[in-house]
Amino acid sequence: MAFSRSPRRTLAAGLFAATVIFASCLQTGPAGARPAGDAAVGFGCATGAGGVKLDTAYNPDTKRYELNDPKRGNHKTYDMNGSTTGTGTLVTDDDNVWCDNGPHQRQADAVAAHYIHSVFWDYFLDTHGRKGVRNDGRAGCSRVHYGTESAFYNLATSCMTYGTGTSTIRHLTRVDVGAHEMTHGVIAATANLGYFGETAGLGEAIGDIFAVAAEFHAANRADPGDYLIGEDIDLSGDGLPLRYLDKPSRDGASKDYWYSGISRIHPHHASGPANHFFYLLAEGSGQKVINGVSYNSPTYDGRPVTGIGRSAAEKILYKALSERMTSNIDYHGARLATLSAAADLYGQDSAPYRAVGAAWTAVNVK
Repeated sequence: MAFSRSPRRTLAAGLFAATVIFASCLQTGPAGARPAGDAAVGFGCATGAGGVKLDTAYNPDTKRYELNDPKRGNHKTYDMNGSTTGTGTLVTDDDNVWCDNGPHQRQADAVAAHYIHSVFWDYFLDTHGRKGVRNDGRAGCSRVHYGTESAFYNLATSCMTYGTGTSTIRHLTRVDVGAHEMTHGVIAATANLGYFGETAGLGEAIGDIFAVAAEFHAANRADPGDYLIGEDIDLSGDGLPLRYLDKPSRDGASKDYWYSGISRIHPHHASGPANHFFYLLAEGSGQKVINGVSYNSPTYDGRPVTGIGRSAAEKILYKALSERMTSNIDYHGARLATLSAAADLYGQDSAPYRAVGAAWTAVNVK
């Protein structure tokens, strides 16, 4: 489901919002000399991500570099210039050093969007062997400066779109925002989860989980991995993250544990038990500090849970999503799907298999 402002969302007091780092981006780096062919490697200053390497292409007809990534399905990045219709204008540059951050962060947002797609693509390829949203090696596009307050992925056009932001809402070109939305495309192309009841909550959680996984995989020092969603965009105007995987109720509305009426609440809030399950499976319960962020994850029955590590947890969830889950799955079905995936990957007598069961029990899914 798209990121957009919800005036009814209330968030509990919690962690600080991470610093947005684009203004301090050093305008130095490999200034991609004209390549022999189309493919080129540039350097950009990205909103929220600092200095990043960019795979681009040189157009000999226009004698300009384009945000066109031949390594990742020829993904292209366009500037909508405030419009909400059409594709926009392909973003180009004269020297392949993309740090010309004029009014409204024009180039910085485009660089970020192009970079975010590469983070998403590389995570799914490196970790799960998946080549793009549909696993066909093809990519669509990213569009920036669309309207103001929305971010969404369109499976029909294969385009990821980012709103510009406002005086109070920061620009939405962030790894966790883009990866969450593009993961909805993966969800649609695999289990095709419906947007109703518990299924919708599970879909939102899977979007959050793989957004977190992609952020950790990127290992970007300006935007280190964490178990928070939307901590950099201030969508609710209070400087707090939108969601917390270690204890979802910290946002004031999400649920830490499953209960019989969870299908009747907003899917973002119904995602809580699945987000909590994944955090517990990966990291375990109790207090800890990861990449400078403090977490303290409880359990439904007060019993401690030992994590198996993020890598194993991600593989179990992806296998369950791509091979076990169905369009109308509920929380109980998700438990069975992940247990089956863990048995296939690690064996039914393995520690990961037992940990999956323990993590679901810890969020009251039995």
